Amino acid sequence: MTRLVWFRNDFRVHDNPALMHARRDNEEDCLAITFVCESQWRRHGLGDRRINLIKQAINGLHRSLEKLGIPLLVIQSDLFKDSENDLRHVLGALDVSELNYNIEYEINERHRDISVCRLCQEYEVSTNKFHDQCLLAPGEVRTQNNDPYRVYSPFRRSWLSLMQDYCPAPLGAPAPQASDIISAAVSDLINDRHALPESVSDPLWSTDENTAHQRLSEFLDSDVLRYHDLRDLPDAEGTSRLSFHLALGILSPRQCIHTAWQRNNCMLSGGEQGIDTWINELIWREFYRHLLVAYPQLCKHKAFKPETEGVPWRNNKSDFDRWCRGETGYPIVDAAMKQLLDQGWMHNRLRMITAMFLTKHLLIDWRWGEAWFFEQLVDADLASNNGGWQWSASTGADGAPYFRIFNPTTQSEKFDKQGLFISRYLPELAKLSAKSKHFPSAGERSLYGYCDPIVEHKSARERALTAFKQTLEA
Repeated sequence: MTRLVWFRNDFRVHDNPALMHARRDNEEDCLAITFVCESQWRRHGLGDRRINLIKQAINGLHRSLEKLGIPLLVIQSDLFKDSENDLRHVLGALDVSELNYNIEYEINERHRDISVCRLCQEYEVSTNKFHDQCLLAPGEVRTQNNDPYRVYSPFRRSWLSLMQDYCPAPLGAPAPQASDIISAAVSDLINDRHALPESVSDPLWSTDENTAHQRLSEFLDSDVLRYHDLRDLPDAEGTSRLSFHLALGILSPRQCIHTAWQRNNCMLSGGEQGIDTWINELIWREFYRHLLVAYPQLCKHKAFKPETEGVPWRNNKSDFDRWCRGETGYPIVDAAMKQLLDQGWMHNRLRMITAMFLTKHLLIDWRWGEAWFFEQLVDADLASNNGGWQWSASTGADGAPYFRIFNPTTQSEKFDKQGLFISRYLPELAKLSAKSKHFPSAGERSLYGYCDPIVEHKSARERALTAFKQTLEA
């Protein structure tokens, strides 16, 4: 008999509940399986860089599993429906007793898993499903009326209350499997269907699991103590940059929160301010996943607040293209967009500034920006990306009213005081004074070859306020 463990968005051997369950004893051999569904990933909006990193993570997982004596069967399946057919072939070729996997919360993935469960019933294979993307599974944090929370702050209070200042320890890696336990049928199947994906090493982003553990430890040993002071400053190395590892499942949220909890004198709040603040960001991540399950329309490009579907977005393609290229004439916005193109990543404060600029200043549909970010980001994550964009667009789960509109110039002056971040990505402005870097004069723009502002802040703000007010009062 063979136990299957299906790797999806959890490319790690430590703290992997599905893997650990499949290797709970030595009574049956264990076979790992994963599907490279490149066409499906592109349909979902992932870009070249992220897809390459997924393939890189699969190759790294193969090496890690090899050390544990667990073969990894990699199947090129193109679309989810193809992976179901390929799984049928595997179940037919092997004497499989069970299929183990960690749950994905997106709606297409959930529909796929319903079909997979039916397939397993047909072959009399048991299915074991585990929550590994949240410490508290979606549906476990609810209001007194048993409704899902729609605003973050009460969700956080309830989440902390349920956790009771305790974080369960992450699982280790499973014990190695004896190499001679692998059946001839498994070996034949791997020889017939196995094909590791080709990938190119990315100089900025490592998919190595040990490297992720090292970065987590380094951040929590020192950098986190100033996190609350530095996390909003784009020129400072003040963030963990672990969102990439979380998005690919190279690290688990439990590994992150448990390690932070240990460093925080075994407290989830009320300890070191920097650690408290970082844990708070991880709870935001959980909140958006809970929303994704409670409100499946979020997976269908619908506004969380249905009354905002009628906002008269301008959707000017020329303006959108200038925003994408970082040519809006607002230095902090343009520098941020160029960081995105250069690194496949953007500082979180800048994600808010650029998203609010697109949706409020340019009055362009948040879905356009959400899709662009998802294509460019190495840490692309539907729940967090959708949640952040809808928060910025005032269409999402947020207690603040629609008239919160960031002034990009004052944001720049506050969080990049000396214009160092601007100078890095807009070197043509490097010779300007710190004050001028935030919003150069017409003469300075002409002299240094920097574009004119795409819109005037005050009039754009009034236009957005009018559009939202008329929609919501109609």
